[in-house]
This record gives sequence, C-alpha cells and structure tokens, in this order.
Amino acid sequence: MTVATAKETRGFETEVKQLLHLMIHALYSNKEIFLRELISNASDAADKLRFEAISNPDLYEGDTELAIHIEYDKEAKTITIRDNGIGMSREEVITNLGTIAKSGTQEFLRSLTGDQVKDRHLIGQFGVGFYSSFIVADKVTVLTRRAGLSPELGVRWESQAEGDYTIETIEKDKRGTDVILHLKSQEEDFLNGLRLRHIVTKYSDHINIPVMMVVEDFTQADEQKKESSPKEEVVNRASALWTVPKSEIDDEAYCEFYKHVAHDFEDPLVWAHNKVEGKLEYTTLLYIPARAPFDLWQANKPRGLKLYVKRVFIMDDAEQFLPNYLRFVRGVIDSNDLPLNISREILQSNKTVDSMRASIIKRVLTMLTDLAKENNEKYLTFWREFGQVLKEGPAEDFANRETIAKLLRFSSTHADSETQDVSLDDYISRMKEGQDKIYYIAADTFNAAKHSPHLEIFRERGVEVLLLHDRIDEWLMSHLPEYEKKHFQSVAIGSLEDLEFAKDKGSEAETDKEKSDFEHEKETFKDTLSRIKDALKDKVKDVRLTARLTSSPSCIVADEGQMSSQMQRLMRSAGQLVSAQPILELNPHHLLVQRLSHENDQESFHDLSQILLDQAILAEGGQLDDPATFVRKFNELLLHVAKKGNGKDD
Repeated sequence: MTVATAKETRGFETEVKQLLHLMIHALYSNKEIFLRELISNASDAADKLRFEAISNPDLYEGDTELAIHIEYDKEAKTITIRDNGIGMSREEVITNLGTIAKSGTQEFLRSLTGDQVKDRHLIGQFGVGFYSSFIVADKVTVLTRRAGLSPELGVRWESQAEGDYTIETIEKDKRGTDVILHLKSQEEDFLNGLRLRHIVTKYSDHINIPVMMVVEDFTQADEQKKESSPKEEVVNRASALWTVPKSEIDDEAYCEFYKHVAHDFEDPLVWAHNKVEGKLEYTTLLYIPARAPFDLWQANKPRGLKLYVKRVFIMDDAEQFLPNYLRFVRGVIDSNDLPLNISREILQSNKTVDSMRASIIKRVLTMLTDLAKENNEKYLTFWREFGQVLKEGPAEDFANRETIAKLLRFSSTHADSETQDVSLDDYISRMKEGQDKIYYIAADTFNAAKHSPHLEIFRERGVEVLLLHDRIDEWLMSHLPEYEKKHFQSVAIGSLEDLEFAKDKGSEAETDKEKSDFEHEKETFKDTLSRIKDALKDKVKDVRLTARLTSSPSCIVADEGQMSSQMQRLMRSAGQLVSAQPILELNPHHLLVQRLSHENDQESFHDLSQILLDQAILAEGGQLDDPATFVRKFNELLLHVAKKGNGKDD
C-alpha cells in the first residue's frame, strides 16, 4: 500500500452518536453478535458482487472464489474480518459508516426508555449492523475498495466511536473490505480460535459463502501454533440453508438464519420452509418476526423477500411476491424459473411471478391460520404487533378476504376487555338464535366504544357487539361486508327494527302491547319532535324516538347508506370535505326528554334541545362547533336544577 492521501476528519451524524452510546451500554450481555453482524455484512457484499457481475463479469477482477476470512492477532489484540465482495467507494463509506441510512431513526431513538434491559430489545428491532463492532472494540479500522475501481481508489476509515472518524484514500490491491477490530482490554478473551469458531457455527453456519480461518492444532501450546501451516479451513457449513432438507435443520439454525435475513436481534415468532416442484420450481423460507420494526409504517421503506435465482442473489427487497398488507414477512425465495438478469420492471409483469405470488400469499396465511389454531397465545403476540397491518388485507386482496377475516381479532362486549382476542368465529358461536348480523361499534378509543349509548339496548338484551377502536377499523368494515354469510351492521347506523330476536320470549299479547305503547309514545311526542327539529334547524336530518336507549337521553345515528360519525371524522382529519347531518334519537322514558315535552318557554326549549344534541355528539367522540356555549347552557341547566332542589324555584 502507498502513502495515504486526501485524509480528513468528519463528525458522525447525531443519530449515530446516540446509537453507538446506547449499543455499547445496552448490548453488554450478548457481545458475540458483533461477529454475526460483520459476517452478515460481508455475506451481503458477496451477494451484491455476484448480482452486479451477471451483467459485468469484469467486476470479479479474475477472482471468482468468494469467501470471508477471519484472523486474530493476540499481540496486536485485533480481530480482522475480510471479504472479497463488492467493497465500497469513498462516497459509499461516508454514507454507510458515517450515517444511518434508515427511515424511522428519530422515532426509534425517541422510543428508547433509558432502561438497558428494555432498550436491548428495541435496539435489536432496529438492527445493529456494523456499529456492533464497538461493543468489543475501542477502535475500528476499515480498509475497502469497490470492485471495478482502480487500486489507488481504496479507502481507509477509522473511528474510536467518540463522535468523529477519519477517512483517507489509500491503495488497495484487492477489491472487498477488511474490518479490523482493536479490542478493548476486557474483551481479549475473543482472541481465541476455538471461541471464534464456536461463534461462527452458532450464528453463521447457514451463510451461503465459506467462512475461512487458519487451521490450528488446539492440542499444541501457543508457541507451537505459530509454526503451524497457514493453511485455511472452512468453519461454517457454507451452503444455503433453504437448500438443505428440513430434517437436517434444527430450530436454532432457522432462527440464526432469520437474524441474518432480517437483521433482527430476536428469534422469529414462526416460520415455514417449503419446496415447490411441478410446473414451477422454487423454494421459500418465510418468517414472521416477533416484533414490529420501527419503520413498519414508513411509506417509502423497501420491503419484500430476498430473491435468489438458482442460488444466485438477485435483490434484497423483491416486493412483487407479497402484497403490502403482508409487508412484515421476511425470508428468501429461490427460483429455477426466472432468468438471472431479471429486473424489478420484468418482475412487475411476469406471469411466473404472479403464480408464485399467489402461492406465497396462501402459504403465509396458512402459516398464520395454523399458528392461531395451535398456539393462541403466540398468535395474539403476532396480532398485537401486526394486527393493524393485516386489517389492510380485505381491501387489498379480495381473493383471500374470507381467510384474512378468519384471522382478524377484536375487542367485544363479551368481556369488555381492550385486548383484541375475539375472532369472528368466536362471535358467531355466541350469536343468539335468529340473529343474522354481526354488530359492531367504531370509535376513536376503546373507552369511547365501550361506553357508547348505542350499546345500551344490546347490553340489556345480551347481544354481543364488536368494539372497534383502531383508526383503520372503519375502512376495514367498508371492505368487509360479510363473513360466513353474516352481514356486518354498525349499531350507529339505521334503526333497530331487526332486534326482535333478542327480546325475552313473552306472550304474543305482551309483544303487541310493547309495540302499541311505542306507537302511542310516538304520537304523544309528535309535536315535541317537530319543535326540536325546528329548534335545531339545519343541524340534524331528523329527530325521532328510539328504543335503543335505556339510560341515556339521546344519541345520534347515521341514516342507512350514510357514513357513520366515526368515518366522517376520519375523512375530515384526512382533509376531505364531509357534511352529512345526523339523525337525533331520543329516549322517551328519560326525565330530560319528558321535561322537554312540557317546556313552554321557547328559549329554554331551544337550549335544552341543543344540549341533548351536543351531549349525543360528545358521547360519539365528536367535536362541538361551539364548546363554550354548550358549557354555559349546561351550567345554567345545572343551576336551575340546584335552585329547584333548594326550593328557590318553582
């Protein structure tokens, strides 16, 4: 190597400084992962070289034998991980080692609690990568050159994780990257061939590239080792895990391969390994993570499976094989039926891809269905992390809508628990005789749904109602009209004439009397309802009596075919102009409503009518146009009642 040129010192991005500090202190109990991460990066570099060399074989520079080499030097107290993969240019070094090119970084950092044990899991979700080097090293040196660049365009990068790094141009004869770790004094026990071999076989046995180390005779003394032949041997299995028969792979190997593919810290929740033979030949190894990544909701985040063709890496995020609602799935697909030079554009309009996509979707949904049947507790863990994403499914995937619906989970009035653990099959199994609809209420929060006045008659008659409180739920229900031939019905839309099935079985005379009484109440309140409608003018579409309320004086409902109040609020929050008047329903047995029917003072009548409407809007989680006026009028009503109670008002 020649004398270094163009040397400069640069500062890390703020996020890198924070992440380095947190990793060094939070991952203290699993220091071995530094080697896993560096081997994984080296493997990715080899994969990328293979892919780019498909169209440009000169990138191999005459060396097609790809490998990762691990060396250690007890005297210098260093460990070196060297690969002959794609390497990096100066610009790529600055981008990849000086910044964190990952969406959601700020959100991730804000989520950290300061509790080392909890933060360890969070950091694992985010991915540790190259920066894990500083868990064991107080200085890291990187020597690299991108394939295809001339030897004098090599790069040397060095940092002690103290806020800055140096970068300079050097001469590097061979392409690829050397990562040299200068170990901390308390980490010198890693300078041991047996231990390094154990870490490689534990974490990286599945890497589809040989990991090489110098042959050592561990029966000899250290002095004799130095005189040993410098021949190298392969430490790992060095074969693609998905090509190995399932009977020869244990759970630990599957989990470690997942961590390599997903750059995750935790074991996956569940996985499926399948080989398809017939008209199409391909192998899939699919994983469901145990936790949602921080960038799950980032719109521009690259997603998809690692795509291989005939075991040659093609691309990291082949999103064409899975729909967006399954974007949490990780894994690989290896096809024998796609050309090696396939591009993203060709993938988007390829019949073979379409066939494989349909099969992979069914495989993922089957994996989740089996998990729900065999281990409900594990499935609920999945649901807590990815349930809202899966709810996008019925709108995106009409062909599998029924299967997706079977996987959905909700809160309900059956247990009144915020935990979403009620399946639609559970609900149907508890439906009353004669019930032909699945009832639900949607609100901004669980408590708003649970305490909605619309539920009063349902609770009284023991009819279960699903409590929907995720923002996506109204959108979900607009794309899920029925399940198992049972139509969904919002309890906040339309009338309740079809609740006859839920009544106690009384005599025909009792039923007739109940209907007759309600018709009499309608006639009695006819003039009052007309006066209320005039008082509220263009604020309501109609005013009517209802049997759905048992303790509340009023509620608002949407007319049949009209958007619910919750959907209207969501549309407004998204910037859509929505102006739909609700229907005000009144409980004829409530004292406030009865008092209103006897109120002769026009101003008091108007104020009380407005209070009943505003109360109903608030109970729905809505916002008032004039909150101050509502408070004033409500206070006046309270004062009037108080005075009457003290005998100061007749």
